[in-house]
Amino acid sequence: MSQTPTYRVSHLDALEAESIFVMREVVAEFERPALLFSGGKDSIVMLRLAEKAFAPARIPFPVMHVDTGHNFPEVLEYRDRRVAQLGLNLVVASVPEAIESGLVREPADGTRNRIQTPVLLAAQEKYRFDALFGGARRDEEKARAKERVYSFRDDFGQWDPKNQRPELWSLYNGRHQPGESIRVFPLSNWTELDIWRYIARERIELPSIYYAHDRDVVVRDGMLYAVNEYLHARDGEEIVTKRVRYRTVGDASLTAAVESDADTVEKVIAEVAATRLTERGATRGDDRVSEASMEDRKREGYF
Repeated sequence: MSQTPTYRVSHLDALEAESIFVMREVVAEFERPALLFSGGKDSIVMLRLAEKAFAPARIPFPVMHVDTGHNFPEVLEYRDRRVAQLGLNLVVASVPEAIESGLVREPADGTRNRIQTPVLLAAQEKYRFDALFGGARRDEEKARAKERVYSFRDDFGQWDPKNQRPELWSLYNGRHQPGESIRVFPLSNWTELDIWRYIARERIELPSIYYAHDRDVVVRDGMLYAVNEYLHARDGEEIVTKRVRYRTVGDASLTAAVESDADTVEKVIAEVAATRLTERGATRGDDRVSEASMEDRKREGYF
């Protein structure tokens, strides 16, 4: 008597299928979606998922980078090269241009992460994007964990955590009025470890900054900050050369590295599996202001 074959879907296959489903739903429901792409590992994985979701056709939406002007050169080089490879339309929402035009003011401390929000909202209005794919994951930070896959934003781009739509049985409600929009997070159910295992499985190239390398840094507030044109050593700080890598990349004036010898994807996976600190808590200076800092910024319209 023949037995019914048993099919098993791996954890990564299940996550991939869910993310691809979400992307296809958005393209079917919305008129002008776009993908937020910084050249960081999460947005790189999203781009790979978009390739798979719509192959053999081209990715049917543009990518947008909210550019603080304080970038790691390795990340910008990767961004431009990857966009060219895929033949994508890259929209750059420039914070330096917004400062010059008077839309935002340069912060006194020189860090521009917080003033990205009005620049993002202005670009969204200019190009009339009604859905923006973001690479946020629930394991990153407490406020991220509160948000649904479809995150409704009002006509001011703001998020109300007390007024979220239910997503029972993976049914997503994308209804919105003109001026309103949805932020979409296809990687919501992924973890940092899942991201790295997927990168290994798919053999995805990343900017070299994600792997261990020697870099001049200063120790500040217990974190290792690279000395560069946007971040200088303060009086009394000693510049030292350490073997480091970046778990996340962002504004070069406030994103810290971690000491590491992990110079291959396999070594990074082993390192991430053993850590108990979230990547943002360990490496983003702006997220240490208060426990509610990220939630406050998301209420204002942040990623």
